[in-house]
Amino acid sequence: MSDTNTFAALGLAEPLLQAVTETGYTHPTPIQAQAIPQVLKGSDLLAAAQTGTGKTAGFTLPLLHLLLQSPMQGKRQPGKPRCLILTPTRELAAQVEESVQTYSKHTNIRSMVMFGGVNINPQITALRKPLDILVATPGRLLDHAQQKTVDLSGVEILVLDEADRMLDMGFIRDIRKVLALLPKQRQNLLFSATFSDEIRDLARGVLNNPTEVSVARRNTASELVDQKVVITEQSHKRDLVSHIIRESGWHQVLVFTRTKHGANRLAEKLTKDGLSAAAIHGNKSQSARTRALTGFKSGEVAVLVATDIAARGLDIDQLPQVVNFDLPNVPEDYVHRIGRTGRAGSAGSALSLVDKTEVKLLTAIERLLNRKIDRTEIEGWSADMVKPSTTPERPASPPRRHSAPRSGSGGRGNGGNGGQPGGRSSGPRQGQGQRRSDGRRNASGPSRGHRDSLNG
Repeated sequence: MSDTNTFAALGLAEPLLQAVTETGYTHPTPIQAQAIPQVLKGSDLLAAAQTGTGKTAGFTLPLLHLLLQSPMQGKRQPGKPRCLILTPTRELAAQVEESVQTYSKHTNIRSMVMFGGVNINPQITALRKPLDILVATPGRLLDHAQQKTVDLSGVEILVLDEADRMLDMGFIRDIRKVLALLPKQRQNLLFSATFSDEIRDLARGVLNNPTEVSVARRNTASELVDQKVVITEQSHKRDLVSHIIRESGWHQVLVFTRTKHGANRLAEKLTKDGLSAAAIHGNKSQSARTRALTGFKSGEVAVLVATDIAARGLDIDQLPQVVNFDLPNVPEDYVHRIGRTGRAGSAGSALSLVDKTEVKLLTAIERLLNRKIDRTEIEGWSADMVKPSTTPERPASPPRRHSAPRSGSGGRGNGGNGGQPGGRSSGPRQGQGQRRSDGRRNASGPSRGHRDSLNG
């Protein structure tokens, strides 16, 4: 038996182990078992791991531990983070920040997230408070650096997450500009889906005698999962999914939504239609999430509506049905979602409801899978069955990011909206997903507005 087959055996601080237990995890994934001990040693790390392998916890947990072990080193100051995590997109930045808040909720570690496409002023306000961890996209971070609202001279740990995507999206110049603002003596962690020549070139310029770890590719959708797509209108989705579940007689189905608000609305609709349904997401209390998960596993709850973050840690051996109410923004997340069915040799089914605003997301998913997902129609369903609603349906949009559950979070930092305790992160607001900043051009590349629309 491996000496790292439990989180407790990895030597993590007790407040972190408590948070891990509350998420429902008991055993580390392969990347976590390999990466966490190396990070705790203080080594630089080059890691090959994709979305869905548990890589985020693979660096958040050990860096939180290291910060807890040296609380007075480089005394905490406003706008001067001790750890910097760079990500390529706003969605990933918000997910990483939510993970940081989830695992740090029993500590006094303060964190915030920043990205473009949203008002910069709440971020400036948040930076006036003491800070331990900053999660950022390169473009917006450089905006703050130029305005001198952030000080990167105290960074002890740098994480480059999904570095291959950052290179693909053309952020190498921005990354180099950020590196020039950091102290020479620091610990560096670089995570990438592949070890391409370009990644190794970047690693040589960032890492110092790194340890290398890699895990087997998990982004291959199980052949046991029957995948189908239904093309529909956004305004019809709730009625359609209710019809499908009731007519199919499904007794255990996991439904993914992109937003917490959307999860709540769908669960309420399904309950109103006579189905036993519950929603889980980051705003639910730990006890409410535990009740919902327990009911789902026991069969008392037939439909569990979840966001991607909340569904992590949910482990059911023979889950027969997964429905994507909204497609995820990141194609790899689709693979992770449908991978929750078709386990242990059993067949599974994954159905995605896709409206015209999500066709590009579907195309990206099919490109990743290297196959076209079959289109289908639902027998016995027509748009005429949709009941008129007094509330117009809002189109799917990137998620609003909230802080993790407040229980046990005493002294935790804000999510980046002006320092309100337990406040929401400065994530994209409803309908704000395509909003851009001022579009100023500079000589080194595309306009900042264009860059922020890409990197969040």
